[in-house]
Amino acid sequence: MHSPRASHHRCSLEELERDRRPDPPDDATRLVVTAHALRRRPIGELTVEDLRLLIRQDVGLSYLLPMALEVLRDNPMAEGHMYAGDLLCAVITRSPAVWDGSAELRHELQVIVSGLVDVLPTFVQRDVERFRTATC
Repeated sequence: MHSPRASHHRCSLEELERDRRPDPPDDATRLVVTAHALRRRPIGELTVEDLRLLIRQDVGLSYLLPMALEVLRDNPMAEGHMYAGDLLCAVITRSPAVWDGSAELRHELQVIVSGLVDVLPTFVQRDVERFRTATC
């Protein structure tokens, strides 16, 4: 029997959020077109890069942040198409208000970043410190 969480992986953000948006206009940016297409893909098929892109745009956070934390738990420096740790940066730079509704996820992320300070590039360390300051 599938858990409810596993069954979510077969659904798209449009289905989960019950929010089907019209196709973007012809002059839409590549980012808008890509994000729109990713909202229609089953979330279980999203790559690290897809998660990074959508999370940076604050899209589907209630579904995608738990998935991102699963990835980061195994590999805190998971990389999309930008640089090692780009998924972590996407996650930790969300508004502090995002974490207000999920103390469990916030705590899990705090645990993940707690052991990383010495191995992170300087610009990632700055984001981690901002996250720590904002969520403590």
